[in-house]
Formats: sequence, structure tokens, C-alpha cells
Amino acid sequence: MVANTLRRKTPYAMFSKILIANRGEIAVRVAETAKRLGVKVVAVYSEADKDAPHVAAADEAVFIGPPPPSESYLVTDKIIEAARRTGAEAIHPGYGFLSENAAFAEACATAGITFIGPKPDTIRAMGSKSEAKDMMAAAGVPVAPGYQGAEQSLETFRREADRIGYPVLLKAAAGGGGKGMRLVEKADEIEEALASAKREALSAFGDDQFLVEKYIGAPRHVEVQIFGDAHGNIVHLHERDCSLQRRHQKVIEEAPAPNLTDAARAALHAAAVQAAKTVAYEGAGTVEFLYDAAADAVYFMEMNTRLQVEHPVTEMVTGLDLVEWQLRVAAGAPLPLAQEDIPADGHAFEARLYAEDAENGFLPSIGDIARLVLPEESEDVRVDAGVMEGGAVTPHYDPMIAKIITWGETRDDALAKLRRALSQTRVAGPQTNARFLHALAAHPAFAGLEIDTHFIERHGDALFARPAADKKAYIAACLWRGAVKAAETKGDGSPWEALPGWRLNLPPQEQFWFSEDGAAFDIVKTVRDSDPAYIINDETVPAAGTADTNGAVRATVAGQTFDAFVAKTKDGVRVWIGADVYDLALADPRAGAGDAASAEGSLAAPMPGVVTATSRQPGDKVAAGDTLLVMEAMKMEHAVKAPHDGVLKAYRFSVGDQVAEGDILAEFEEDA
Repeated sequence: MVANTLRRKTPYAMFSKILIANRGEIAVRVAETAKRLGVKVVAVYSEADKDAPHVAAADEAVFIGPPPPSESYLVTDKIIEAARRTGAEAIHPGYGFLSENAAFAEACATAGITFIGPKPDTIRAMGSKSEAKDMMAAAGVPVAPGYQGAEQSLETFRREADRIGYPVLLKAAAGGGGKGMRLVEKADEIEEALASAKREALSAFGDDQFLVEKYIGAPRHVEVQIFGDAHGNIVHLHERDCSLQRRHQKVIEEAPAPNLTDAARAALHAAAVQAAKTVAYEGAGTVEFLYDAAADAVYFMEMNTRLQVEHPVTEMVTGLDLVEWQLRVAAGAPLPLAQEDIPADGHAFEARLYAEDAENGFLPSIGDIARLVLPEESEDVRVDAGVMEGGAVTPHYDPMIAKIITWGETRDDALAKLRRALSQTRVAGPQTNARFLHALAAHPAFAGLEIDTHFIERHGDALFARPAADKKAYIAACLWRGAVKAAETKGDGSPWEALPGWRLNLPPQEQFWFSEDGAAFDIVKTVRDSDPAYIINDETVPAAGTADTNGAVRATVAGQTFDAFVAKTKDGVRVWIGADVYDLALADPRAGAGDAASAEGSLAAPMPGVVTATSRQPGDKVAAGDTLLVMEAMKMEHAVKAPHDGVLKAYRFSVGDQVAEGDILAEFEEDA
């Protein structure tokens, strides 16, 4: 649901067909606007995406290769050929993949195809964080203290970090999205941090140039949406706050940035417009800043030469369609509005729903999506989704499932709508961060504007606390399983079919077994004098309710009525009661409780990936928490650490080897 932009008065020739060189929710979202403007859409897809929503959203689609992006979505020749073959006049790159690749923009121009984005020289200039900081400093845009020189030795980074003063932040010069970024708090951490960050940067960007800058203790991450055209016009569309982050990646964003001084807001807008003018910017872009609230100062971080993931919050408060602006500007039209005419109304939030295990270090999760229930859209609630029920989250791409966006007249109103929308979100299959997002949106410190980029670390105990399943969750699961069983009954007249758990001269009963976190629960449903009850591990609990096979449950337990939602998972069921989520395994009564539980500190691969580095030699003594090896999965590095003090006996895989989920990566012996 994207608002219409105010219509232009100057005529111009809009494209008749564009190709979207991307996938997921951004490809669906670009297609929506293009179709509204009467522009035909061509999708590209890999083997993994042949049935994906972005393919269905297009007028035609072109197959471009195997699932790995390096063999499909990142192959310039395949994208250009797809555009040529289908007669697409322009290519929209979305974000990620080739969106900030100057060589790709040049290849489009060479092929006579319009690149919907800034000029290649602009992308190249802003693509290097080092060069961008030098250019911005020369233009009078405030920058944080740091080093972004050509000398890239470890010794140079040690020296510069000592000069700047710890803590410092290592950042890939060609980076973005939190990849290739490491916080270094002490001098003895810089060697391992730099090596790990370089590997990640090479894999993600093909470039291991780095810069180091002063780490500001409690900053806010604020950014300004800018737009330019080929006629020399440049405007800003106000600012966003993106301070809620994990792994230097944004989780919840909002617009406008709350609790800024008038001076800081004016400085942000002025610096962003100056940055855009310095590079004669065309199209949509974002200038990102750190805001030091204590000093009321802003510092330039980088310019992203593309549409941002969080652009919907700007659309919600301005009522403008930024993709429409992109298409119009790329087609040669001037900006639709002058600076003084750009509206700003109310407040908006965006929450990024990821397939990841928030309670386990935000480890990405993969798997088939058995059930997907997203909030109902309205004027105040928007959902941008890139997957659908029956689809899958694979290890090849970013694990985003959807973006949930809300608008309100005030910040409190928009935040309340976000909490309600998140409590309506249900995903069965991979783990998701939905409960964690709700905990963030419901935290009183967030509502009270106590925000900075360390918010999640500071409030981790409350945010990651996972409620133990209580009686309501188990009974909801039993009711749903009973409904499924009843629906599967043939009804052949047998007394065993006529009444579940029928027993001669005894009250009927059904028996269920579940386990959670290794604890087993034996649950017996009984009916005595039409008064149902459940016996949970020998405790009798009066309870009754109804359920349907789609997962909706309404139950009364010990006099308390509640609604729940239940869906089948690979190992059991997932139960939602409000914003709380409970994973219950179907326990085998003949097996020991908790047999399937994995121990903390396991040396098993958490997901499919590639071993990228080993940190020790067989026979080495290591301490608990020491990194043994590093694997890359879903565009991020994951360190596998020693579960306790001991001796590394052997590695089972070598650097470069592909591993499957659950593979044991190393043999380890605990100290006697």
C-alpha cells in the first residue's frame, strides 16, 4: 500500500517496460508502483526463486541461473541480456546485489539501457567510505575522527587506533548493511577483528579496503532521505532514526527522528543536501549520520546511493511514492515537488521481520514456511512481504520475511499500532524475531525515548527473556491436535472412532506428550460428567475450548479465557498467545526427555555454510569462548567457539569446505 505522488504538470516520456534486477520484497514493491504507472515489469529469478512472489508480481520473468547470487543476481551479463531480450528500457536495481555497483551502471549505459539510480561516477565516489569521508570533509560536511588512508597493514591500523583512542570501529570501505564492520574495544582485539572483517568484506563486496574511526559511546543513527534530478534540483524528504540495531544492522526504524533539537535537525538537513550537491546527485539516496546527543553534534558516516530498506517510513509521513519519484527522475523529469512543498505528517515505524533466532545471537534460520499470517493492511498499517506461505527461507539470500510499517498521528499512536501488528504476526517453520520485535516495541525505555545504538545490548535481559510455556500453551496445543485428529477421523461407526479415547466403563480420555527445553509433559484430557479437565504431570486443570484445523483456538483455563494460534512445525507445534511464542516438541513417551535438545556451545554447524577460517591447531589448549573456526552463511560470518576449557583434537572440515546443518565441525575434549 503506497500513496500516490502528487501529479506532475510537465509532460515527459515514461518508460514502457522496466526490468527489476532484484528479488524479495523490494522487487514486489517496485513492481507495484510500476504497474500503477502503466509500466510493464520484467522479473529475473534463480532456481531457488522460480515460484517466488516477485516472479508472480511481474508481467514476464527471465531465468538467470543457480541459487548462489554470484551465479545469478550478481552476474551483470545475465541481467543485461535479460533486459535486451525482453525489450526493457530501464533497470531498477532495488537494494543490495548490483544496486551500488558503478560497473553495472556503466554496463547499462553501454547497452543503451537506463539505470534507475545515480550516475556511475557518483556511485563510485560514494562507494568507498574512505574517499567519501575525505570528499565530505573537504565540502564542509562534519565527519568523525578516523583514518581512511591507502596504507592497509595491520601495523597501520594498530598505530591509527592508538592515535584515535579505543574503542574504535573498523569499517569496510566498500561496505554496507553492517557487513565488514567490527567494534574493537582493546588493542589486543584488533588483529582477529581485522582479519575476520576482511574475509567478510571480500565475500560480500569483493573489496577488503578498510577504514577505522572513533567509536562514539552512545550515539544515535540518524539519516536523511535525499533526492536529486538531472536538472540540478536537490531536496531532502526529512529524516529517519535507525538506532535500534543488532550486529550493526537496523531492526526498527522510525520517521521523523524523535527528540532532536531544532539545531541538530537543521544541521542534518543542511549537511545532507550539501553532501548531495557535492556529487551532483541524481535519484534517491540516503545520507547517514551519527548523532552525539551529549554534544548535540552530527557526524557524516556514509551516503547510500540507492533506495533504503526503510524508505516506507518516509513514504508514510510524506504521502509520497519514492519509487515513482525514481522512475520519473530516471525518465528525465524534474523533481515533482520543491523543498517547501514536501509534506511531513504524523509518525511512522518499520519493523524488519527476519527468519532468525534472536535469543541465539540472531543466528539466521532457514526452512519451509508452513504458516504465514501477517497483519491486515489498512491506511495505517502496511506490509511489504517477499515470501509467502508454502515458500522457504534458504541459505542463499538475506533472511528477511517482511517489513511491517505503521503510521499514527503521534509517535505513541504509531508505536501502539506497531505492537498490535506484531502481536498478529505468525510464522511457522523457521525461527523468527517477531517476539523480540514486540519486546522492543513494548519496552518502556523505547517508548520513553531512551534510545541509542546500544539499546538492545543494554536491555538484553528483558528483550531476550523467553517465557516458559504455561498451562495455557499446552492446552491450546492439545485442543488443536484434537481438532486435527477429529477432522482426520473416517467416521466408520466404530466406537473407537466415535469418541476419542473411548474406554469401556471409564471416562473417555486422550493423552498427549510434549517437551520444552528438555522438560517433558504428560497431558491427559479427561471428560467426567461433561466437565472436561486436563491432567498435566499429575496436576488436574479445569479447562475447555474450541479449535479449528487452521490453528485458531479459544480456551478457558482455570476461569481465564484467551485466544491462541497453533501451527505445526518440523518437531512439534508453535503456539502464539498474544505476542508470546512457545515452541513445543512432540515428545516420544518411550524416549528420554530432552533427547533432541542440543547443548549450548555445540560444535555442530548451525546451518548450511562454508568454512572460511580456522583459528587454532589440533592439540592446542583453548579456553571457553575462544574461536575455533569461522563459517559463512547467509552473507554473514559466524564464529564457532569452544564450549568450555579443553583441547582441540581435530577439525573435520577444511577451509573452503561446504558444510550441512548439524555437521560436527571439530573434535573437542574437555579438560580433566
